[in-house]
Amino acid sequence: MAASAAAPLRVLVADDQPDVRMALRLLLKMEGFHADDVDSPTELLHAASRRPYDLILMDLNYTRDTTSGQEGLDTLVRLKQLPTAPPAIVMTAWSSIELAVEAMRRGAVDFVTKPWDNPTLIQTLRKSARRAERPTDDLSIARRVQSKLFPQAQPQLTTLEYKATCVEAGPVGGDYYDFLDFGPGHVGLVLADVCGKGMAAALLMANLQATLRSLCRNAPLDWAALMSQANQLFYQTTSPEHYATLFAADYSDRSRTLRYINCGHNPPLHLDRDGNLRRLNTTALVVGAFRRFNGTMEEVRLESGDWLMLFSDGIVEAQNDAGEMFGEERLQALLAENRHRTVDEMEYAVHQALDAFASPYGRDDWTLVLLRGR
Repeated sequence: MAASAAAPLRVLVADDQPDVRMALRLLLKMEGFHADDVDSPTELLHAASRRPYDLILMDLNYTRDTTSGQEGLDTLVRLKQLPTAPPAIVMTAWSSIELAVEAMRRGAVDFVTKPWDNPTLIQTLRKSARRAERPTDDLSIARRVQSKLFPQAQPQLTTLEYKATCVEAGPVGGDYYDFLDFGPGHVGLVLADVCGKGMAAALLMANLQATLRSLCRNAPLDWAALMSQANQLFYQTTSPEHYATLFAADYSDRSRTLRYINCGHNPPLHLDRDGNLRRLNTTALVVGAFRRFNGTMEEVRLESGDWLMLFSDGIVEAQNDAGEMFGEERLQALLAENRHRTVDEMEYAVHQALDAFASPYGRDDWTLVLLRGR
């Protein structure tokens, strides 16, 4: 039976041959699936870490090594290290029992050969999807609930393009970003990092988000006064060791001005169109750690071509196998090198650099918010 139109299965196709990707996209669309495609193992890992997929259909052979399948096998290993890796079905024109066994050993759930038989391929996809139906344990439910807390849409602006992404280290996390609709030409944004990991941090994140949304009714806001209220509520409802670093701001199309408060968060990077870099340093105490709260507001203009990069500490503190941190200097260099690109391209460049640098073990949540004046 065809997949439900209300909730089609999401499949990520990875193959370096454009005609193969097109044929698979058309076949999957006709059968009721939703398909995205990428042309390399690097893009496969990037896409799988950013979006929820039900299945991955991936080639084992790429241009670097077209016969052994080694590149695809290595990708399977890295794919399984992602916190929420979807099931992977592998395909190759150079099929053998040995390669099939090795692919399954490294995490593949099934194996098909090229050229494929359409009915058999679709049957394999549906069988694998049924086998990997979403579990109903508390942690899985919590992850689905938390994913809905991130903004599902963002207000449109004429002078600013912006986007955000969060890659959690585990099933749930303590990073949080939000976009607040303050009416035409006016948007609020928040990036916060709750101390700790796992379910406790996720619950505190949800608490903080609900508090701020209830307080951020209209703009312009007195961020210092608002954060004082948020601090009081957070302090009263959490234990002393729990707190959050936070950057909150509102932006106006008319004035091109971003009014902000930085509550102990990593200083966002402002790169103007002439290449001058400025860090938006702390202007307030962290939220929830102290009964009394002190803070001030600042502002910055975002002209056409200016960038503002917000990030959580999980990015700059990401470590490689030798224990070296990614660091802010690398992030500054990425921002400068890619300043003439789009926000999508900038996001991809950062995540590609992190994936290449960082060890998958023991890492923290990665959250990135990008703003670019236009």
